[in-house]
Amino acid sequence: MAEERIADIEEVPEDSTLLFTVREGFDEKEVVLVRLNGDIAAWRNFCPHWTDVRLDKGSGAEFRDGEVVCTRHGATFEPDSGHCTYGPCEGSYLEEVDVEVRDGGVYLAEDHYEFDHVGPKSDRDLSSGRIGFSGN
Repeated sequence: MAEERIADIEEVPEDSTLLFTVREGFDEKEVVLVRLNGDIAAWRNFCPHWTDVRLDKGSGAEFRDGEVVCTRHGATFEPDSGHCTYGPCEGSYLEEVDVEVRDGGVYLAEDHYEFDHVGPKSDRDLSSGRIGFSGN
């Protein structure tokens, strides 16, 4: 798979996250970019405690004392390692997504994901048929 440009480095905030969506087959998955003194890390957009809880709900994840915060549980995560330093999932890690920084941009470097768009995933379910039947 060719690497896909997600965004310019300048588009990734210093004190929050940039949310983007990838595809894995028909499934959409959200990923957040975190800027770390010029480096960029990427993490799947969920708390390991409850995987249906998003860290970035569409307007950037909250940061406290330099760490990403799960606003549901108060868990905190190191932005460079994804390690949970406090909260109900302490000791666990965010799920990393491979990205590469070059030529002023951030590129998706994951073999099994395809970049879809910047922003939250859609509410579309592409795994079922496109036409719904009511039986009438």
